[in-house]
Amino acid sequence: MPVTTIQERVNRRSMALGLVSGLLLALATTMAAAQDKTPIKSQDDLPRHTYKLAGTATELLQSDEQFAALAKAVRADLEADLAKYQIEDASTLQRLYNVLVSLDVLEGHFAAALKGMARIRELETKEAKKLMSGLVGGSYVAAREQAGQDDAKFRAVFRESLLAKLRPLPWDIVADDIKQRKGQTEIITEPLLMGMVSSAIDPAVAKTAGEISADIAQQLVSMRFALKVMIPLKEELVAAFAAVVAEHDVAKKDIWAERAVTLSADQKATPVVIGIWDSGVDTKLFEKQLVTNAGEPVNGKDDDQNGFVDDVHGIAFDVDGQPTPELLHPVDALKSKVDADAGHMKGFMDVQAAIDSPEASAVKKLLGGLQGDAVRDFIEDLSLYGNYAHGTHVAGIALEGNPLARLLVARLTFDYHMMPKCPTLELMRADAAMYQKTVDYFKQHGVRVVNMSWGEERRTIEQALEKNGVGATVEERAQLTREMFKMMRDGLFHALQSAPDILFVCAAGNSDNDVEFDDVIPSSFDLPNVLVVGAVDQAGEPTGFTSFGQTVQVYANGFEVDSVVPGGKRMKLSGTSMASPNVANLAAKLLALDPTLKPAQVIERIKRGADRVDGQRPMLLINPKRTLAGLAEK
Repeated sequence: MPVTTIQERVNRRSMALGLVSGLLLALATTMAAAQDKTPIKSQDDLPRHTYKLAGTATELLQSDEQFAALAKAVRADLEADLAKYQIEDASTLQRLYNVLVSLDVLEGHFAAALKGMARIRELETKEAKKLMSGLVGGSYVAAREQAGQDDAKFRAVFRESLLAKLRPLPWDIVADDIKQRKGQTEIITEPLLMGMVSSAIDPAVAKTAGEISADIAQQLVSMRFALKVMIPLKEELVAAFAAVVAEHDVAKKDIWAERAVTLSADQKATPVVIGIWDSGVDTKLFEKQLVTNAGEPVNGKDDDQNGFVDDVHGIAFDVDGQPTPELLHPVDALKSKVDADAGHMKGFMDVQAAIDSPEASAVKKLLGGLQGDAVRDFIEDLSLYGNYAHGTHVAGIALEGNPLARLLVARLTFDYHMMPKCPTLELMRADAAMYQKTVDYFKQHGVRVVNMSWGEERRTIEQALEKNGVGATVEERAQLTREMFKMMRDGLFHALQSAPDILFVCAAGNSDNDVEFDDVIPSSFDLPNVLVVGAVDQAGEPTGFTSFGQTVQVYANGFEVDSVVPGGKRMKLSGTSMASPNVANLAAKLLALDPTLKPAQVIERIKRGADRVDGQRPMLLINPKRTLAGLAEK
């Protein structure tokens, strides 16, 4: 999965479903665990629960009686699990308490809801999220307690309460979060949400004969919360966020321009080959910097007999892990025109950043009118265009300011459908083999740095199996997931390990989670030739989305990063996908100036030249100017 604002492998639904979860950032944490609790050290250790639905998920969300029955069962399991298990991951605790707080608000248990909201603050380590935590939920409770069922008074009190909480916050810290929440709130509508349910959840419920996992059940709780609490207050929420943006809309200082270094083509340096292992690249945009396989003309044949047809500037694999000659992801399946989807992508990103552009206005208008199958078509088109554009955008960042960089493409393909392709052991074997073939290809062509702005996660396999009705029981499905994920994980780990002279720069992920606890690969790998990168914004402050963990070593700009997309237009995208190639760019410049450096030495120099930012979770921010100047120091 490309790890942009969008994050899964089997599909990239988080762009869509994230609109809902993004509205629910007010909630979670845990109390101190008792000594006799059973420790939970990884996401796979969490207990699994199932629930039986009488009809569809769509029907459940619209039925007070059906939802109440599910809510009661979900609450009972959550409270029992929290009492029994010592969950050591703060992000997981936040997610679980989020569900409980949503239920408390829906059921009118306001005192319990406020306690839950307070818990998240105790665990939150990102300053902006800590400051924003519970403000919307707390304003809702305050307004409901003051106004009761007087709707007009309730809305007025809610808006004023929220404004009173938002205005004193330090704008330089919370600006990005407030702008993103404004954008998320503007986009979400009841028809859009219900369209996502009918496209992504109802088919899964049908395939499992109405038996759903806790994962889907908790999603339904969040969606019911959005339907009953957030969407009815959309006007008030947008007004409050917009008012604060208007009062403080001064751009943060951009620290990155003054740190940038541009190499010249005539300086004393050595060309360095960068591998862009991603969703495909429009090579026409980088013609002067391409690695060219002279023994392989474009004729539909494998002239050099290396197993790849027409691998003139690199190799590619399709969604089944089989070789294909197309280095740029095909867009034949788009239901809209490419230019239209490019506009939709830019508009979507502008809405998230509270940028008042024509594209943002068009997307808001379009999303406001979508319902039914049109929701699925729009989301799948946006995801497919994302696959089409992602690798080219990443390549542009990695090559910026380095005429000595030489580009070699390795494309892998991600499913963009809301109903994911069913994982199989055969597909996992193909993926594992693909990883090794790709790394071998890099070694054969002298690649020194590889950028990997993507990742795989154990949980997404289990979710895809459920949505395809695989597994007679939840335990059987979990065991099959473990077998599949191990095959994939071992294949990728051994492939990277087999190339000790190549530095693999990896994006941490965009789920605000601990990559080790949640089994995210490759960002959880601890290898001497792997450098994992988290994302900060233009001012060097951690983004709300960046994942983290012991293996995440450095942070770089991943907010509104400008680069090219296929065809040559420029677009600003956000994500650890954009932070990672900023670090690959720096690594390639180091190697161009000193080709004798080994991966471990490159990592050490990048870290030595970085700026340390202390806090609950210390960070090292890359500083290209200082790092490259430090080459003179032996």
